[in-house]
Amino acid sequence: MEHIQLRPLRPGDEEAAVRWGADEEFCRAADWPVGLAPDHIREHWIDMTDGRSELHPHFLRLGITLSGALIGHVDLAYLTPVSGEFGIGIERPRWRQGVGLAAGKLLLRHAFEVLKLEEVTAIVHAPNLPSHALMLRLGFVEEGESEPEEYQGETVPVTRYLIRAR
Repeated sequence: MEHIQLRPLRPGDEEAAVRWGADEEFCRAADWPVGLAPDHIREHWIDMTDGRSELHPHFLRLGITLSGALIGHVDLAYLTPVSGEFGIGIERPRWRQGVGLAAGKLLLRHAFEVLKLEEVTAIVHAPNLPSHALMLRLGFVEEGESEPEEYQGETVPVTRYLIRAR
């Protein structure tokens, strides 16, 4: 596989997000609303160009690059001094190529070694089988179920995952 890296978002990255936002299948998998206006996506991403949103200070988003090209993002949401919630979105042409595993490992290293978090959680909608597999490959353990949520037009069970610093 080519070289995967994480980096802070920077001006211009919002155009990649606009492309992803035009892909209905990406939006459904990432739990983004389908049909968001490009200007809305741009404004949202511009707010996060330093990695942290002024509107959401307990949220970190980093870009995933493959040989320098932005192909996705990883998130730590609900950040506290000890924990955060894992999130990931990868452009569809790169699905099932190991990008999620490589980027997820990098995010967890950042969470535990740089941010010094004690644990990272994740939630995955029941039908999203690739995400369940990714969580297990990253070393997360199933912690139980959360309240059902709407996902791809249906109310579905949600599985909670947890990984602790080693």
